[in-house]
Amino acid sequence: MPSNTIKTEIVADAYLALLAERGIDYLFANGGTDFAPVVEAYARAEVKGLKVPKPITVPHENTAVAMAHGYYMATGRPQAVMLHVNVGTANGVCGILNAMSDHVPIFFSAGRTPLTESGMAGSRNGLIHWAQEMYDQAGMVRETVKWDYELRNSVQLEAVIDRGLQVAMSEPRGPIYLSLPREVLSEPMSSFTYEKNTALGLGGTPGPDPKAITQAAEILGKAKLPVIITRGTGGDEEGAAAIRRFAESFCVPVVEWRPKSNVLPSAHPQWAGGNPGAYFDGADAILVIENDTPWIPAVQGEPAADCKVVHLAVDPSFENIPIRSFRCDLAIQSAAAAALDSLGEAMSSMRGIKSHIKRRRKEVEERRKKIKGAMAGLREKVKSDSPMHPAYVSHCIGQAVGDDAVFINEYPLMAPQLDLKEANRMFMNPPASGLGWCMGAALGLKMGQPDKFVVATMGDGSYMFNNPIPGHYVSRAQELPLLYVIFNNSMWNAVRGSTLAVFPDGYAAKSNNPPISPLDPSTEYHKIMDAFDGYGEKVEDAAALPEALERAVKVVRDEKRQALLNVQCRVP
Repeated sequence: MPSNTIKTEIVADAYLALLAERGIDYLFANGGTDFAPVVEAYARAEVKGLKVPKPITVPHENTAVAMAHGYYMATGRPQAVMLHVNVGTANGVCGILNAMSDHVPIFFSAGRTPLTESGMAGSRNGLIHWAQEMYDQAGMVRETVKWDYELRNSVQLEAVIDRGLQVAMSEPRGPIYLSLPREVLSEPMSSFTYEKNTALGLGGTPGPDPKAITQAAEILGKAKLPVIITRGTGGDEEGAAAIRRFAESFCVPVVEWRPKSNVLPSAHPQWAGGNPGAYFDGADAILVIENDTPWIPAVQGEPAADCKVVHLAVDPSFENIPIRSFRCDLAIQSAAAAALDSLGEAMSSMRGIKSHIKRRRKEVEERRKKIKGAMAGLREKVKSDSPMHPAYVSHCIGQAVGDDAVFINEYPLMAPQLDLKEANRMFMNPPASGLGWCMGAALGLKMGQPDKFVVATMGDGSYMFNNPIPGHYVSRAQELPLLYVIFNNSMWNAVRGSTLAVFPDGYAAKSNNPPISPLDPSTEYHKIMDAFDGYGEKVEDAAALPEALERAVKVVRDEKRQALLNVQCRVP
């Protein structure tokens, strides 16, 4: 295998060079005293013209992890994050929970407080170096990553990096964690020889068991009304295209339930809204695709007793979830594209399949018309509400931003009210729902797809979780103009809604000011744009929203500046 030798001075030089060689474009960094050798290596690389990942300074750890998450959604390539020892790791755990629940590979790393009290380059020289040492720093993240390790010497550098990437990119994908002691990165090293291509192959995309495909074909091919319930493929174009082909070929409605990414355009004849419970009255077969929570029994009910349920995913059991008891008559462990193409071939040759398709086409179209009619009816009913209804706001945003828009949403945006022209144009916050994901993910996606118009939508509570000052700083510093829309209802509605669901007739339901839910007084969030050379505007009147959106879109598109609309909304 061909190798390459580069001149180095310290191990950190080799570390950064190998990350770049292995396809890492960016190092999203929130630094501390453990970064000394990394900073030195970057400064040397700039002088010597060496290839290293571009360093992106991110003033909050959660934002840094979310940016790596968003970049992967845009490109399918994992990126590196480096945080400050145990305290930085602690701040980044929320982002790692999101990445793990969304199967997003991130090369998550942190420095480790110096091991030695004196005697080595990089030994302790600050007060914090004693207080920040832990017996097991990686223990904080061990349940939320696929692999963790500590770099112990320069000899194992290539093996450690390659092993981390191998595990992160093997299905089901997810983040890994590497701690980096300062002495190891500061160790003198005159040269570094490494293999041009990693000797550790990545785990391939899992394919379906032929027996399982035959069984699934029997279930779905004979069904009067089969239904797909999916959370999407997280930006995977091949997987989204396979779902679309299968749905078109066999006239199967596709319910996109809290989608991590949309798989169908809004106008597609098999698009079936976002409520799986709406199909439980007629579905006699359900194909669950990459969906850890295909429905909520307490809210949407259960499929009929005689309805067969097939789960298709790279990990159809979702083994990282301790308790998960959704009905499963058949599990297919496979990537969506491979399984659906095989399943389609098996079903195409079945006797009577064409008559099944013809018979269900009318019912699918009628159900779709009802969903679209209900959406339009809701918009018409609330179009003049003050404060504004999220359905109206969502529709107006969709009309204003253009066909090239990509939406990154943390809760309030109502996806069915958008007119999405293609797959992978709307991304929802991960199922772990570690708030503070939206801004960083939008910035990372913009870095990976700079030609797209990126819209970040969130509630006022989510906006505060997002550490907006670091987010807006990165937006300006890296020249990443985005449109931010805050659905401001002065309320933590998730807290309020959960309380009402459990105690519908309780004291909190009767209270005008239930504890821990209100976010009063309402904050003038739009004024923060003055600090970042951006455009901010508060919108209180429904009739004024379309023109306000037009102004904000113009700022982002033409002036290449970020814009924020503080839209006064009501609780739906």
